[in-house]
Amino acid sequence: MTESPRAALPSLNSPPGDRLEIVNGWDADTPYQSWRPQILVPPTFRQASAPRVFVVVNQKGGAGKTTTTVELAAAWAAAGHRVRVIDADHQEAALSAWLLPQYPEGSERHSLRSVFFEDCTLAEATYPTLFAGVDVVPSSVDLQRVEYERPIGAEQGLAAALAQEAEEAGGRSPYDVTLIDAAPSLGLVTVAALTAADEALVPIKVGGLDMKAMASLHKTLRSVQRKTNPKLSVGAVLLTAWDKSTFARQLATKVSEDYPEAAVVPIRRSIRASEAPLSEEPIRLYAPEAAPAGDYDQAAAVLLPGRAAA
Repeated sequence: MTESPRAALPSLNSPPGDRLEIVNGWDADTPYQSWRPQILVPPTFRQASAPRVFVVVNQKGGAGKTTTTVELAAAWAAAGHRVRVIDADHQEAALSAWLLPQYPEGSERHSLRSVFFEDCTLAEATYPTLFAGVDVVPSSVDLQRVEYERPIGAEQGLAAALAQEAEEAGGRSPYDVTLIDAAPSLGLVTVAALTAADEALVPIKVGGLDMKAMASLHKTLRSVQRKTNPKLSVGAVLLTAWDKSTFARQLATKVSEDYPEAAVVPIRRSIRASEAPLSEEPIRLYAPEAAPAGDYDQAAAVLLPGRAAA
């Protein structure tokens, strides 16, 4: 493949009225008519610093994991960070199809499966995308081999690959941010992703079924913290496809109680944003005026400030 020029990811200059207010607590007595979407940053929240490994996880499909991964990656790249995304979901390989890894012509193509089976290093499985500052470790359906062949040490495989890469780079990851897009199931690869991460980011679609699925996810996260990754914390819960409703308010309150250390960020619904994957561009390029572009931009800044701010 001939190397294509990489598009710069622009900063967003949303009008002040389109930005979400950031608060340390919610006023439960605010009348419905006066209630507005707000980002909750509780006193227990701790902002991250680079380098950082995030895993985007939800055991229910359709919650917006891949969109969250792509948009946060784009926001951090636009803020000056060097970002890598890892596609850890074999189902339809949506992340790899959206970001289109640019494989060198005439070279063997590697993937996350290759890393688990130690056929290559993590660096060798990392490829540039069409967007400046964002690289990708792709996957395809062959990632399922990890689940049924179970290579030795697979639970720790991704953490070990990240540690090896940092050691070879002089003790520090060559990326400011690594974002892992996990599968919507509790398989071996998902456990490996949770074991490798510093923080979990949890997208939850505003809906009754997603609220029911929260109990299973909460149990999984706490189990990983006890057994394979005691340093794992929940950095943010992102309420995707958000519309103003009493239910949305109840859901936000529930997740803030379940994860008191996490920021809670509403990501407003937008038809334009849902079209972005077909354009093979992040929302901030395809529809920068859409509310989710600004919402994800704010979420990224809350979680990990840009280079200038840092």
